[in-house]
Amino acid sequence: MGFARACSVALVGVEGVVVEVQADLEPGVAAFTLVGLPDKSLVESRDRVRAAVVNSGAEWPQKKLTVGLSPASVPKGGSGFDLAVACAVLGAAERIDPRQIADLVLIGELGLDGRVRPVRGVLPAVLAAAEAGYRQVVVPERTAGEASLVPGISVLGVRSLRQLIAVLADEPVPDEEPVEEGRPDAMLAGLLVPGAGIGTGPAAEQADASDLADVAGQHAARTGLEVAAAGGHHLLLSGPPGAGKTMLAERLPAVLPPLTRRESLEVTAVHSVAGILPPGEPLVRRAPYCAPHHSATMQSLVGGGNGLPRPGAVSLAHRGVLFLDEAPEFSGKVLDALRQPLESGYVVVARSAGVVRLPARFLMVLAANPCPCGRHTLHGAGCECPAAVIRRYQARLSGPLLDRVDLRIEVEPVSRSDLLGGGRGSRGESTAVVAARVHEARARAAARLEGTPWTVNSEVPGHELRTRWTVAPGALGAAERDVERGLLTARGLDRVLRVAWTAADLAGRDRPQAGDVALALQLRTGIARGVPAGIGAGR
Repeated sequence: MGFARACSVALVGVEGVVVEVQADLEPGVAAFTLVGLPDKSLVESRDRVRAAVVNSGAEWPQKKLTVGLSPASVPKGGSGFDLAVACAVLGAAERIDPRQIADLVLIGELGLDGRVRPVRGVLPAVLAAAEAGYRQVVVPERTAGEASLVPGISVLGVRSLRQLIAVLADEPVPDEEPVEEGRPDAMLAGLLVPGAGIGTGPAAEQADASDLADVAGQHAARTGLEVAAAGGHHLLLSGPPGAGKTMLAERLPAVLPPLTRRESLEVTAVHSVAGILPPGEPLVRRAPYCAPHHSATMQSLVGGGNGLPRPGAVSLAHRGVLFLDEAPEFSGKVLDALRQPLESGYVVVARSAGVVRLPARFLMVLAANPCPCGRHTLHGAGCECPAAVIRRYQARLSGPLLDRVDLRIEVEPVSRSDLLGGGRGSRGESTAVVAARVHEARARAAARLEGTPWTVNSEVPGHELRTRWTVAPGALGAAERDVERGLLTARGLDRVLRVAWTAADLAGRDRPQAGDVALALQLRTGIARGVPAGIGAGR
C-alpha cells in the first residue's frame, strides 16, 4: 500500500484555506475516487491528472486510488488542485519521494499534455499558505511574480509537470519549448476573464492621458474633488448633462496617493481572484477605478454568483474609486445594499454554500441629473418634467444612503468664458499640483492618527472627533444650529467634523477653525456659508 500527501489552497472569497491532498493506493481494480466536497471542475481533474501524468513520461498506477481533500467540510472548487493531486499520486506510487512533497504547497492547473497552466487567486492562496506556516510553494511559471510578492516564501515556478518531477526527483530538468515571439500564448487563456471587471480600469491609462486642468471652470466641484481625495469622503455630483460630472470623476483616481505596500497586496488579491490582473503586472500600485453600468444587478455590485460568492464592483474598487454614473437610474435595492460597506469597509455575502466577507473600502462618487430630462435647473431650457416626476426621480437616492455621503456638490453648467477663454492661464490647476497637496494633507492626517486603526479622516469615529481631537473653541456654532433646526443628523454632524479636519489638513492647520467647519457645512448641505465658491481648502 502506498500513501503520500501534499498541500494546496482552497479560496473562500479572497481568503484561503490550506487543504491537505492525500493519495492512497491499495490492491484492487484500477479506479480513481476523489472525495472531500469537490465541485464539478475539481471532479474533472481525475481525467486531467491521469492524462498529464502519462504524457509527462510517468507511469499511472494500476491500483485502487483514493484521493482525499481535507478538511472535508470546506467546499473546494476550481482547477488549481491539479498539481497537488498529481504529485500526491506520484508520491504514493513512489515515483517521487513522499517526504519531498509533504510540506509543499502546490497550486496550478494541468493541461492534458502536462503543461502547468496559471490559475486565478495565486496571491491570496500564497498569503494563506504563509500565514499557516508554510515556506515553499510551487506555482505556474506565469504567476511566479505574483506569488513572489509574499515575503518569507520560497517560490518555484514551473512550466510543466515533467519539470517538477525532475526537480523533486533530483534529475536533470528538461527544457520546454518557449513560445515564439509574436505568437499568442495559449497558457494565458482563462487567466483574464472578459467582463469580470464590471467597468474596472485602474485609471492607469486614463491618468497618463487626462489631466484635471482639462476641466473648464467648476471651481466648487474641483474643491469638493480635492477634499474627497484628501480625506476619503464620499461625493455626490448633481447637475445637468454635459456639465463635467463624469470628467471630474474619471480624474479622481490620479489625484489619490499611490497605494501603500499593504494596500497594493489587498487590491492585487481581489483582482487576482476576479481574473482581471494583467499578466506581467502582478502588483497593483494605483488606486483602481470601477464604473458599473446603471443596469448592474445587486450580485454584480456587492458580490455573488453560483456557489461561493465572488467579488463584486464594491470589492473591485477596494482602496480606489467606485463611480456610479446616472445614480438615480440604479435599482433602489442595489443602491441601499451599499449602506453596509460604506460604513464598515467590507461586505458580508451569505449564500447556501457559505458566508464570505469581502473587502470594500472605497471612495464612492455619485453623479445625478436633477430630473429625467436633466434640464430642471437650467433657466429657459424647456424642462417639461412634472413636479411629481422630479420628486420621484430625486427620491431614488434614499435618505439613509445620502446621509452617508459627506460632500454634495451642485455642478453648474460651464460658462462661455470658462469654456472658450483659451490660454493656459485660464485653466485650473493640474492633476500633479492637486495630487501633491492631497499627499501632504494625507501625511498630516496619518501623523495625527498614528497608533490608531484609522488612516484617513473619513474612517475616524465621531466620538473620537468630539473627545480626543477637538476643533477650535466656537468653531462648531453654525453646525450646532443646523443640528437644532434638523438640517443635520447625528451622523451628519460627525461627517461634518471629518470634512472640517480634512479642510484643516489641506490648509496646514493644527485643528479646524470656523472657516473649515463652514466649508464642510457648505459642501454637505449646499447652503452658502460665507465661503466663496471655488476657494479650495488650503488656498
